Amino acid sequence: MNEKNNTINELNKLNAGTLMERLNIEYTEVGDGILTARMPVDETTFQPDGILHGGANLALAETVAGLGSALLVDLKRYSVRGAQVSANHVGSTKKGFVHATGKIIHQGKNTHVWNIDIRDEKSLLISTCRITNLIVRK
Repeated sequence: MNEKNNTINELNKLNAGTLMERLNIEYTEVGDGILTARMPVDETTFQPDGILHGGANLALAETVAGLGSALLVDLKRYSVRGAQVSANHVGSTKKGFVHATGKIIHQGKNTHVWNIDIRDEKSLLISTCRITNLIVRK
């Protein structure tokens, strides 16, 4: 197993006992200022009419941006806190997985801004999100 797979496995272990575990979010790729994850579209993430809940998309997006920022700072000295979330839900899906790709678009000393696009298995855009994280000294 290569180092990248070891890192993905370690990141996925962080989800134990969290909302991310309840939503079955799984990290799939990590890179320089990029993080991807997937989440199933099923009874865990549905709204009452059987389509993916927009709030589940927001949880997925915040998860990607939060961990993405955590990977970029010294967590012994700083905490990452979400400050602002916005999303445009432009599509829907009823099955399979959605895949979130987060890219940092601003990496300041005190703030990080992420763009997260969530797509279905056919690569159709479901939601596009913008998240600002505060980088706070402990």
